[in-house]
Amino acid sequence: MRTPSQTVGPFFSIGLLEHSASEISEVGIVVTGRVLDGAGEPVPDAMVEIWQADEDGRYLPDFGWGRSGCDDDGRFSFVTRKPGGVDGQAPHLMVLTFARGLLKPVLTRMYFPDEEQANAEDPVLSAVGDPSTLIARAGDGRLEFDIRLQGEDETVFFAV
Repeated sequence: MRTPSQTVGPFFSIGLLEHSASEISEVGIVVTGRVLDGAGEPVPDAMVEIWQADEDGRYLPDFGWGRSGCDDDGRFSFVTRKPGGVDGQAPHLMVLTFARGLLKPVLTRMYFPDEEQANAEDPVLSAVGDPSTLIARAGDGRLEFDIRLQGEDETVFFAV
């Protein structure tokens, strides 16, 4: 375990990840992925949060937030329910990534691959040059969503 005298941080495992909440719903979809640096290497000490609406497209005070630390391969995982669309937007998850070298988290969105029509009409996806980094991949009963912090195929991030 790293200590403050050995590194600048982050120290997510000290307090934030002890109270990890990666299971938003007991049943639903599994969303997993990896946080990767500019060289395509995993970021094992990153933390990912998701925020989402419920199935009816409503943000509720007691539903829709989760946090997952990354393992040695940079992998995170959530169990949640698919959200409904909000205000003419396609169903999506808001994704915050905290990682070493970042002074503040980076914000992006994860869209669902089975929502082709809604994704085509989404105003945010329409404003992005290449939205492919924002759409999860389906595979083996789960959704895969990698977050690339820099480099080729860098995930589209939004100003906060």
